[in-house]
Amino acid sequence: MAFATQLPESRQDDPSGAPLLPEGVLRTFLLVAFVFLLWGIPNNLNDVLIRQFMKSFELNRFQAGLVQFAFYLGYFLLALPAGIIMRRKGYKAGFLTGLCLFAAGCLSFPFAANSGQYSYFLAALFVIAMGLSFLETAANPFMVQLGPTVTSERRLNIAQTCNSLGSILGVVAGNLFIFSGVELTPQQRAAMQAAGTYADYLHKETLRIAAPYVVLGILALVWAGLIAVTKFPAFITQREHTAEVAGKPSELLREKHFLFSLLAQFMYVGAQVGSWSYVIQYAHDYVHAAERTAGWMLTGTLIAFALGRVLSSYLMRSILPSRLMAIYAGCNIVLLITAIAVPGWAGLSAVLATSFFMSLMFPTIFSLGLKDLGPNTNVAASLLVMMIVGGAVMPPIMGLLAEHLHSTALSYLVPLVGYVVTLAFALFMTRYHRRREALSTFEV
Repeated sequence: MAFATQLPESRQDDPSGAPLLPEGVLRTFLLVAFVFLLWGIPNNLNDVLIRQFMKSFELNRFQAGLVQFAFYLGYFLLALPAGIIMRRKGYKAGFLTGLCLFAAGCLSFPFAANSGQYSYFLAALFVIAMGLSFLETAANPFMVQLGPTVTSERRLNIAQTCNSLGSILGVVAGNLFIFSGVELTPQQRAAMQAAGTYADYLHKETLRIAAPYVVLGILALVWAGLIAVTKFPAFITQREHTAEVAGKPSELLREKHFLFSLLAQFMYVGAQVGSWSYVIQYAHDYVHAAERTAGWMLTGTLIAFALGRVLSSYLMRSILPSRLMAIYAGCNIVLLITAIAVPGWAGLSAVLATSFFMSLMFPTIFSLGLKDLGPNTNVAASLLVMMIVGGAVMPPIMGLLAEHLHSTALSYLVPLVGYVVTLAFALFMTRYHRRREALSTFEV
């Protein structure tokens, strides 16, 4: 990356000895790492919302899948404007705009809950996603550029581990504060309808959704204040200036590895979101798990996801990131074939295990896609964030497939394709790395 020479005290020529962070930036790293945690919470609260909305609004799987469509559509539509704004105004403007939109969407939830309108919830989720689009567009390249280029994948994986912790907190909060644990039998439902109390029950189930989002919105506003008074490192400011005056986004069309990373990110995010969105439904269909039990299973798989990121950050010290991602993608292909072919406890265990191996994929695809892009890094990051729209596309497709084929297991064919594409990108980037090494050796 062209900016690497501006880093203080970075041994760029020695990948094994290069520092993870330059001196004096730890406080900034921790401040932004907590932003990763913050946006992980609503990302995986969506998985709880899908099941809760199916109950409180009596939706089918396709209709409930619109939660992810509305959410990730917000990512898609705002990512490029976010990149343009940050190219002109800097990372801090991106963080502050994102946190304020995030808070606004969260604080809209009490109104949506009292209205009893599903569409109002979708609108609030869209606003939250608009904010998260700014945060991801700012935070991911910020972490990539906060230290030596050779340690960018490790640095981003560590930051994304905080995102995994947020995901776990989101599901735990949903399980404790959104799921009531009350699941009516057809006979109980008919009795409540006859007594005229069923509508009141559904409304109370809807109201349970609001409180966690109010707390989250307040926390986002507090963190916006902390970022507003924090001075970012001087070399980050210099990079922002260089990107503004020297960037030529049209040059990205000649970068094959970047173009492939767009497809890989679209397919991977769709696979991740789709897999998690239907874990609870899969557990309900094939092992007859209660919603709270299935919710704790989802929590367990997110813990595996976080552990996978910790282990991956360590393994990347000795294994090429693209090679490690190829191994992980291959493991997930085998696991999803098992989940499709053997629905039941074996299949559910396979679905849950995929989280461990998907753990390194988003930050690694992101970092690899930004390699050697110089002043076009911010715009490229915006386009990569736009590819999160895969999370809007795949869950509804999985829902339609499940409804049409009467099988949640067969709907996992969709994320299976996503991991096949991820494997192809990982192999491509391994060859890309070898070519760069060979060229570097030749030049020396």
